[in-house]
Amino acid sequence: MKKILIIEDDAVIAEVQKDYLEANGFTAEIAANGDIGLQKALHETFDLILLDLMLPHTDGYQICKQVRQAKNIPILMVSAKKEEVDKIRGLGMGADDYIIKPFSVGELVARVKAHLSRYERLIGSEGRAKDEINLRGIRIDKLSRKVTVQEKEVVFTSKEYDLLLFLIMHPNRVFTKDELFEKIWGFDSLGDIATVTVHISKIREKIEINPSKPQYIETIWGVGYRFNL
Repeated sequence: MKKILIIEDDAVIAEVQKDYLEANGFTAEIAANGDIGLQKALHETFDLILLDLMLPHTDGYQICKQVRQAKNIPILMVSAKKEEVDKIRGLGMGADDYIIKPFSVGELVARVKAHLSRYERLIGSEGRAKDEINLRGIRIDKLSRKVTVQEKEVVFTSKEYDLLLFLIMHPNRVFTKDELFEKIWGFDSLGDIATVTVHISKIREKIEINPSKPQYIETIWGVGYRFNL
């Protein structure tokens, strides 16, 4: 049974979320402030986190940032903030989704199920990465480092492959150019983060039907890139 952590300081909202999740076959636990939520998220095992932004002590942005550095589980931000800049900031911190209050609990449960299902398709039941990834017409054999797009094998350079694999293994998460450069090339590598843009462009030419209107690797203006499921 999947276990959900609800980090929410409004007791009424938290209990409603908990009741509906449990009615749909999940187990749920509530953390009433940011400090408790952060400690639980980092030191206990959960399959998904529902994270309010405006929390006592430690806010949702900082919780998301710290948890994302340690774990790769779905994080759904919940907030009354409707401004685009808040959504961009939340996604930039590593959130997988941003849900604006008020919302129906039915929608919330549907989004929880959808994100858990997406992660299960990419991650093994025990959290181990699969040797082969199949996603929307793209197949990656990690043992042979072969990539097939729409049943046709496509040749990638070493760094193009590493970058594509990294993005596809972290779907719906936004990464800045600096983060991608660090992950793929390393801090000690010679070069410029502009090389990330160049490699993204080359990857799009190889996997997208129309590279000028990408369906897989999306540019989040002012933040970076993410791979869409």
